[in-house]
Amino acid sequence: MSDPLILVRGLVKDYHDGERTLHVLKGVDFSLATGEVVAIVGPSGSGKSTLLNLLSALDRPTSGTILLGGENLSTMSDSDLNLVRRDKIGLVFQFHHLIPELHAWENVAMPLLLSRCSRAEARRQASEMLERVGLGDRLNHIPGKLSGGEQQRVALARALMKDPVVVLADEPTGNLDPDTGKDVIELLWQLTKKRGRALVIVTHEPAIAKKADRILRLAEGHLSPVLS
Repeated sequence: MSDPLILVRGLVKDYHDGERTLHVLKGVDFSLATGEVVAIVGPSGSGKSTLLNLLSALDRPTSGTILLGGENLSTMSDSDLNLVRRDKIGLVFQFHHLIPELHAWENVAMPLLLSRCSRAEARRQASEMLERVGLGDRLNHIPGKLSGGEQQRVALARALMKDPVVVLADEPTGNLDPDTGKDVIELLWQLTKKRGRALVIVTHEPAIAKKADRILRLAEGHLSPVLS
């Protein structure tokens, strides 16, 4: 058996509020194989977004280890973590976090432009990706001129621009109507699962969770499997 793409051991995350310490994650163990889809469910405030922030190297754990492709994110420098996020991790949020002043293609091309790709080549690749998500006719629209579903498609295209090894999605349909949300989820599955990329998705939607290979529940700081 090959080594897991992501391996988490003893992950602890505490927050300090004055003299009070909030224990959010209390020793989480977790693994993810290449090409696997895992859904994480649990009550609001249980730490699901905190866990995704740690897996994506947006935050550092209080203790414990996170290995991505055998590399220990917990001990990397900030500059090395920036490179890991840029090149290996795709992030999709409930709020798409598009840059409002930039056209759709510029938002999608941002990871390439940050890698010092030429503007012309970045535009070509971004245009191809937007075609794949059904927005080939929206290249020059700013986010404010796009619907919520279209903006989430742009965010998805941006997340996949560098062909990451894993996509981390935090309630990606939370701001969408049911039909639009279903379309976005189908697209997310097509562009990750069918291309052999791993996907971790945090969701409150049972129908979305059931599409995953495994469902894990986060509650009271611990992660455990949901038995079907």
